[in-house]
Amino acid sequence: GGTCFDFNRHSDHLFLVGTEEGKIHKCSKAYNSQYLETYEGHHMAVYSVKWNQFHPRVFLSCSADWTVKLWDHNLRHPVMSFDLNNAVNDIAWAPYSSTVFSAVTSDGKVHVYDINENKHEPMCEQKVVRKAKLTHVTFNPKEPMMLVGDDRGCVTSLKLSPNLRKPTKDKDDEPPADDQQQAAMVKKKKQDKNKVEVKKTREQLEVEKLDKILAIAEKGESL
Repeated sequence: GGTCFDFNRHSDHLFLVGTEEGKIHKCSKAYNSQYLETYEGHHMAVYSVKWNQFHPRVFLSCSADWTVKLWDHNLRHPVMSFDLNNAVNDIAWAPYSSTVFSAVTSDGKVHVYDINENKHEPMCEQKVVRKAKLTHVTFNPKEPMMLVGDDRGCVTSLKLSPNLRKPTKDKDDEPPADDQQQAAMVKKKKQDKNKVEVKKTREQLEVEKLDKILAIAEKGESL
């Protein structure tokens, strides 16, 4: 049976369904009778699936098999896998970066990864509760904070340290210090941009950042 689902934020007809058997099905609201694709990477129940909010092809999954897996929906095999040494009950992408995500485990720990910095180890791993299982995690969409819930009904608020909330910078953000005229031109150019253009530029930077990591990971090279 199904255990979780998530809709793609860029193609709202696409959605993912995780199952008790460890399979993930890609589905469409336009096709009721069949799956578009089935991904087989987990060997125990899938507890959560989450599309990346910046990149239209990328999603995460977590499972009772102790792993979090990163997928490109055009590929049937996971691009990356992370072993957290305990059942992983929930995952969440950070709202400010395409490469930062958090996961919570049954041993009461929260793990925060930035695969742009380190694809093997978490940037932060913290024990939040001692005699309970963490079951849910979510990022605050505006403030540098996270909420985690446990199986005893408690919700804990956590503040992210500065190294875990670094946004991707536009190349124009750092003009040469010795060129005051260029700095002034860049400032004027930014003032003339409307909000839609600024948002689009940021999203493009985030997609490009994750594309580079995907390309390296798919080739089996080390970051």
